[in-house]
Amino acid sequence: MDIYDPSSAAYKKARRQYLKTTKNRTKDLDAEWTPFRAAEKKYKARFPPPDLSHVLDLTSATCDAETPASGQSCYCNGVEIKLLDMSESTSSGVGKAFAVPRVPGLVILPSFISPQDQRRLVRWALRDHARHPNETNLDAHYILPDEGLWNAHLNSDAPLVRTRACPESSDTKYENSGPRQLVSNTPGDPANFQSMLHSPKPPPAPSPTVSPTSPTALISKLRWANIGWSYHWGSKQYDFTKGKGRVDNEIGAICKRAVSSVNWKEVFGQSDEEGWGGEHWRSWCETYEPDAGIVNYYQSKDTLMAHVDRSEVCATSPLVSISLGNAAIFLIGGLTRDVEPTAILLRSGDVVIMSGPACRRAYHGVPRILEDTLPDHFSLKSDGEGLSSWTSYELYMRTTRININVRQVFPKGFDPGLQVEN
Repeated sequence: MDIYDPSSAAYKKARRQYLKTTKNRTKDLDAEWTPFRAAEKKYKARFPPPDLSHVLDLTSATCDAETPASGQSCYCNGVEIKLLDMSESTSSGVGKAFAVPRVPGLVILPSFISPQDQRRLVRWALRDHARHPNETNLDAHYILPDEGLWNAHLNSDAPLVRTRACPESSDTKYENSGPRQLVSNTPGDPANFQSMLHSPKPPPAPSPTVSPTSPTALISKLRWANIGWSYHWGSKQYDFTKGKGRVDNEIGAICKRAVSSVNWKEVFGQSDEEGWGGEHWRSWCETYEPDAGIVNYYQSKDTLMAHVDRSEVCATSPLVSISLGNAAIFLIGGLTRDVEPTAILLRSGDVVIMSGPACRRAYHGVPRILEDTLPDHFSLKSDGEGLSSWTSYELYMRTTRININVRQVFPKGFDPGLQVEN
């Protein structure tokens, strides 16, 4: 990348910007940063460009040379990894699976999604999923077209997207406007489910300053689309009153295939971890049922700051994360920000599984999307599948990373007592 070349215009521009913004910075500003915050700052920085030598890259030549025998551990880019035996029932054509012992329950499946399936999932995420009835970040402020924002974007004659102005006479109680407040939500569990169910979840207030906009201009502002149970961002809890949205059959099948391909006995067999509750890894092949999730649409300068996923009643069941498009640096630490995180390079087609009590409640984030890392198979003018032209998708994906992450809200057999329709 040009940013690493001191003679390049990109490097010189980043250096000028760095000197300008840090001219009056206090020297000991970083003294009170937690280890996680320090890592975020390191990899987010435009200058100096981050050193990636200690970022776990399972497709690097170093890792290929040092890959251990199945069941054995080695160090790759300074990070301990363990090659897992693949489940006998699914080992054919699946590839490799690695555990990261420092984060018990973290499993990485490099290149798990084929290039053809990656393109198909990109189409699904943009054309089929980011539309009614699946809520997006734009729905609070705009009345999105029935055919979906992406399909309207492809239509050169599409009208402007109207705003969702807040009527002065409306009786609806909205969230407080202004910058989003930090919310430390109570971890979900069966004991406090009823209190979570009945806590207020007002809708976000429509912005009074947005104007009618073309679908093409809005596409770059798309950041997320909901899967399954509706997530309420203001309270960091699920809004079960909206009912359960659909989980696409192919997405559900990919997640189940990923979970069933792992030999979980190698991951947890010697573990004496507490916090499993009534759920256990031994039954995941029968009990894992993804029912909620988010599609994230990252542009090249976007970040996802440190957070914990603790809204699910099922606190240990696998969260399956699929990476598409440009590569990203993924940080995962421990139960507090005081644990130094492990940095992992995630490429298109990689799948990450976060599971178990330590990993599912670990702080994690994405401080950097790596520009110009789109794989060659996204540059095809036609993917040979007999579907619509790939050109528009290719142009969008040049500056984009799409992440599909799916999880299980309720443990198998838990009756939430919800009278809702799927």
